[in-house]
Amino acid sequence: MEFYTMSDIIPLLPIPAPPQGRISYNLPCPCCDRPERKKDRHLNIHLQKNVFRCSKCGWNGGVLDLYAQFSHTPRHMARDALLHIFNGSADSVKAKPTVRRPATRMDSPPVPDETPLVDVDVRHQTYSAFLSMLSLAPDHRQNLAARGLSVDAVEKGGYRTTPVAGSRIFAKQLLDAGCRLEGVPGFYIDKAGQWTAIAMRRGLLVPVRDPQGRIQGIQVRLDRQDRRKYRWLSSVGATGGCGAESWAHLAGPPMEAIILTEGPLKADVVHCLTGQTVLAVPGVNALRHLEAALVELVGLGVRQVMTAFDMDFLQNPHVRNGYAELVGLLGRMEFGFGTYLWDPGFKGLDDFVLARCRVRND
Repeated sequence: MEFYTMSDIIPLLPIPAPPQGRISYNLPCPCCDRPERKKDRHLNIHLQKNVFRCSKCGWNGGVLDLYAQFSHTPRHMARDALLHIFNGSADSVKAKPTVRRPATRMDSPPVPDETPLVDVDVRHQTYSAFLSMLSLAPDHRQNLAARGLSVDAVEKGGYRTTPVAGSRIFAKQLLDAGCRLEGVPGFYIDKAGQWTAIAMRRGLLVPVRDPQGRIQGIQVRLDRQDRRKYRWLSSVGATGGCGAESWAHLAGPPMEAIILTEGPLKADVVHCLTGQTVLAVPGVNALRHLEAALVELVGLGVRQVMTAFDMDFLQNPHVRNGYAELVGLLGRMEFGFGTYLWDPGFKGLDDFVLARCRVRND
């Protein structure tokens, strides 16, 4: 099978070339960034791994997906189109095209290889110990209560406030406790050769859990950020560190019928207010890990999925495209499925459910 790299196809597309010496770089996302905002560059292209991902909307994929999007070629025709460009015919496969690697300047510092992600049991042990060392600030506790989370739900969720200092101390305490930091997103080796935790702006740490309740990763909800408020705790590009992935989050025990929404914190709120089990993806276009989560949930008895994405999917074409892909996935997996709709004056299902609960309690 013919294999093409990002370095092969980028010169064919109307996008900027990678800077010299870089193995990844950012450019505007065609799905969510606005052209008039020149600083919007949420789409990351990784030249070594031949993948891309938008940190804002979650759109991701490989070489053929990127080529299809920017060349306006149907995805199922992308490979044949590249075969025709490089080989002169889509029906005959010749030698692989010469790989055009970005030039590396002699004075460019070496880029550390990314450490492989460790398995979820190791991540859960490290993250659980790390969160146990932290506290939840009063303003964050009040915010969670205002969202509808009970005192018990806040404690069970494991939310914490980002630490303002002591990154090396936390890392040392974790190592002394027998936790592994290598390959756990958020930890890395600094220039002094010591393990440390990634520096974070102030925000709320939100554990993202799998169907067994294990912490797969941690999202950070920044206090002061107008756009892209949620980030993943990540140490991508740092020595000993690695990046987070767009894991799905389950709030509540597996049941025959579950709700599928976007945002782990929203899922926790809806579960707390309704008792319904809620599966959450980071965004409607971030479906990379959803299929694996659904396969696991089928084995746990889940048979029906009701989608409940933010109501802007009715107006946003990129969100609608992601929703169409999701519906196709649910159909292929033979789930019974439907869609919840509510008053569009409430963006998310969590907002709508909270408002209804307050009306009933008045």
